Amino acid sequence: MPELMEWFTRTSDDLGYSPLSVIVNLVLALGAGLLIGVIYRRTHKGLSYSQSFVVTLVLMCITVSAVMMVIGSNLARAFALVGALTIVRFRTVVKDTKDTAFIFFALTEGIASGTGNYILTGFSTLFIGTVAMILSRSDFGSMHRSEFILRFRFNRESGDEQGYISYINDRAGKSTIIHIEPSSDGVYLTLTYDLSLKPGFNSRDMVTGLNSISGVDNVNLVAASNDIDY
Repeated sequence: MPELMEWFTRTSDDLGYSPLSVIVNLVLALGAGLLIGVIYRRTHKGLSYSQSFVVTLVLMCITVSAVMMVIGSNLARAFALVGALTIVRFRTVVKDTKDTAFIFFALTEGIASGTGNYILTGFSTLFIGTVAMILSRSDFGSMHRSEFILRFRFNRESGDEQGYISYINDRAGKSTIIHIEPSSDGVYLTLTYDLSLKPGFNSRDMVTGLNSISGVDNVNLVAASNDIDY
């Protein structure tokens, strides 16, 4: 038993780490990766969520930690690893720019744990994760919180133009027409508005009321995205 404990805590001349240090580094990287995955899942918004990406974050954190232990302070190993990685080509497209930040997050914690910086790994994981949660909960950077995109078709020959204009002005706190598309025969207009509803009015009432106006049909009302590109 004493010989086993001595081997378990003895630093290897080739690797520069003891078996105990290797296990601690990998377990710490696993913990950081799992926490990063939970934070990503809690802060994710939109329809592009991927379970495989969350698993990738965890595995990346552990793998980078192991890679850093392989390199150690050996410059030759570092150059050999760079040469080996140039053979691998990554073709996966990152759909959300925030996903790139989480990739670097996992890489950073893997490097920190792999080099034995336990305090840095713990504090940086908690700090960056807390910031990510706060930014997500506060909706930081969002331009619009209660805006909608309104689109409908209007018959210019038989419709009541002043009717729909008055209806929108009465129920919208702010309305801006952002697109007008005439039909090929010039009879119909497809109009797109960016608007926010006044307190007391909801989206269902807006759609129902517009549909009842003469000459208005095909009414669509969708929540405006935080990423706006007109």
